[in-house]
Order: sequence, then C-alpha cells, then structure tokens
Amino acid sequence: MAYKDLREFISELERRNLLKRIKTSVSAELEITEITDRVSKFKGKKNVALLFENVRGYDMPVLTNMFGSYERMSLALGVENLDDAANDIREILKLPYISFKNRMSVLSILGTAHKAINFPKYVRNAPCQEVVETETNLDKIPILKCWPDDGGPFVTLPLVFTKNPNTGKRNVGMYRLQKFDSKTTGMHWHIHKNGAENFRDSAEKIEAAVAIGTDPVVTYAATAPLPRDVDEMVFAGFLRKKSVELVKCKTVDLEVPATAEIILEGYVQANELRREGPFGDHTGYYSLADDYPVFHVSCITHRKNPIYAATVVGKPPMEDCFLAKATERIFLPLLQQMLPEIVDINMPFEGVFHNCVIVSIKKSFPMQARKVMHALWGMGQMMNVKMIIVVDAHVDVQNLSEVAWRVFNNIDAENDLEIVHGPLDVLDHSSPMPKWGAKLGIDATKTLPEEGHSREWPNEISMSPEVKNKIDDLWQSLELD
Repeated sequence: MAYKDLREFISELERRNLLKRIKTSVSAELEITEITDRVSKFKGKKNVALLFENVRGYDMPVLTNMFGSYERMSLALGVENLDDAANDIREILKLPYISFKNRMSVLSILGTAHKAINFPKYVRNAPCQEVVETETNLDKIPILKCWPDDGGPFVTLPLVFTKNPNTGKRNVGMYRLQKFDSKTTGMHWHIHKNGAENFRDSAEKIEAAVAIGTDPVVTYAATAPLPRDVDEMVFAGFLRKKSVELVKCKTVDLEVPATAEIILEGYVQANELRREGPFGDHTGYYSLADDYPVFHVSCITHRKNPIYAATVVGKPPMEDCFLAKATERIFLPLLQQMLPEIVDINMPFEGVFHNCVIVSIKKSFPMQARKVMHALWGMGQMMNVKMIIVVDAHVDVQNLSEVAWRVFNNIDAENDLEIVHGPLDVLDHSSPMPKWGAKLGIDATKTLPEEGHSREWPNEISMSPEVKNKIDDLWQSLELD
C-alpha cells in the first residue's frame, strides 16, 4: 500500500502494536537517544517505533525507530518481506530478453513497466504549508543532541532537495544538519554525493529545501544509491506504486513532498564554511569535526501540530541498518543484470553498509571472483566498500557463521587476498588518508586448477541422500524436536 503521509504510517504501526507512545517527560538532549538505543537493541516485539509525546521545552512530539526492524521496514515499503520489493524490478529487467518465440509475454511486462512509472504529481495546496513562518526559528523544533560528544543538536532524518544549476535536474539526499543557531545549520555534503556535486556546480549559492517527516517510502528513497540522473521522487513513485505529490516552496524554486510534516527552505552560500561535528555516527564511532557548507534557513513551513521525525545512529544494530537492508534487496536485481554470476549479496549490520559486502557467485572460469570484486568497486557508491568477500553459489551469504567457516578454511593467504587502492567513505577513520585508502578482496571460492592450485581440492562432508530420506521418514518417531 502507499501511505499518503507519515501519520497514516504511524496509525498502521499502532494498529499492529508496532509503536509505543511515550507520555513520560523526556529531554531531546541525550535522553531520547538512550531510550531509542536500548529499544533498537531489543529483539522481537519489544523492538518498536517510539513516539515521544512529552519532550521537555517543546510542543512537537518526536518519532524515532520507525524503520528499526525487518517487519517495520517491509511494512514501510508495502511488502510482505524485503525481497518482494525487488519483484517489479525483476519483471521489468526481463524485457530485453524476450525472444521471438515467447513474444506475447511482452504485453504483460509492458503493462508492469507502464504501471511502475509514476511521475510526481504537482499540487497547489499542501498540508506541509498549513503554517508559513518567514521569521524562522529552529529553536521551536526538538532537534536531538544524540551523543555526549556531539558538536550540537543534529537533524538526522532530513530529505535535502536541490537542483543542479546546469541541468535543472532534481536531487534528493539525506545529509545531516547540525543546528548552529536559530537560523543556520551545517550541510554535511560528502564529496562523493550528488548534493555536493550540485553545490560545486553553483557559482554563488544554491537553493535548498529540507523535508522532515515524509511518508516512509519517500524517506527511504532519499537514502537509495541511485544513478546520478535518476529522480528520487520517480523512484519513490515506483516503489509506492503511486505518484508522489509535490508542492512548490514559498521562497525557493524547488518542489517538496506535499504531505511532509516540516519544510525548511533556504540556501547554501558558496565559499562559506563552518566547523561541523563531531557526530556519533552509524559506524559506532564519532565522525570527526570538519569544515562544511552552511545552510541558511529563510522560511519554515509545516503542518498544524507537526511531528518531528528523527533517527538515532550508533553501534549496530540500529534503525539505519534496516534501511540499508532494503537497499541490499531492492538493488540486487540490478547487480545481477550487470553481473549475472551473482547469486546473492549480504551487507552485514556489523559492516555498517560500506565496510563489508559478502557475495556468492556461480563460478565458471579462473579469477572470476576477482572480476566480480573489481566490477562492484566500480559501481556507484559501491566504490566505498572496504572489504568484499566472494563465496561459491551454494553458500548462504546470509549465514555469517557459514561464511566465516568458508573464509577461514578456504583461503590461501598469499593467493586469495586482493588489495587495491581507491575511494573510501568519508566516515572511514581507519585509513591513514581521508577519503581513500586500501581495500581488501577475499576469494573464498573453491580454487580451480587453472588458478595455480596443484593439490587436489577435497570434497565437503555430506550425508548420502538415501540416508537423509530414510531419517526424514523416521524423524517424528525419534521425538528429538
């Protein structure tokens, strides 16, 4: 289903007992984070979304942890499980391979493709502009200070809208905003991100708008690693199977989600930098303070009685891990389109998205694992992956114990490790140089004779099918379950 706004999603979470309303008075400084962090680490039904209704010093409630489980992430995308989110992509990708023999099936796939393209719908009146404040005051918003050494309060779930000044194409990214004062924030544009590219292409200043509290699919779309010219709002329309409604901002030439809770309008001036950070980041460490552009807020619009949506990041597992898992499943068909030998992929929580990727492949020729490693390192934001582990097709990459067993037993340290240099995520603190360094590829596949392995590779231990079938028939009578 497509939720019309964040409030409808909150109602659905509450209907399913997946949301807890916190009526106790709490502080936006550290206390909401500590509660959210504890709940994020719970397993099962105790891990719920949190709506803090009594935030000291503020009239707005604060929502956290709405994506923080497989169940809630799937519900946000309107699917039973995250693998289902990729089904339409798989159908569309079949289109180039329709043969003359089965050409009639083109009609059904074209129907799927046509329904999948939902361009934004532009409206004149919008809930996000029920209240317009040109006398801006960020002090009214319960922006969280999450961790003790943070440089200040940070907006942690912002959808930042910009346009490239040369092409006019829209970009929506999620870049944290440190609140400096009542009218300015930092704009944490990483050098590798499209928002930063738009900023670099601007001669004097670039207009920006920040949406907070959108419907869950729109929020997810801002985090997705899309190709440069793919519009995030079109992608959101594809995922939600319904167009995203956008409205023109009041003071800048940008369109924003009409049903958002809060919109910050303003601009980022070229050549104006300010110290931003530190920030307790999704790596589980503080990202260091550095100079970043300044976002000047010229207008704030919002719904009546707005809800402030935030996320808390830190040592995994946290809410952002499940956003990353959605990306892993949704983009797997595209990886398989470019690298058809890929069977499955896993970005484990402990790797915090960009530090470890495990991939299984159908290996059919020497050095194929190396080919896959280098191809992945050449794809968009995959360039930042610090470690790629490649295993054979029959290995369950979602089972970290099995992957570890294969790696520990299958590699030859001299021949199966690939070390290269290239870009790294800005948040990587282990590299001697910022933004680039060494990457590790581990080939844990069965070594072929052509790869220089002169010894006989032993067979894996497995029981004969006859015995397995016989014990299957006897199993219930053994009363071992």
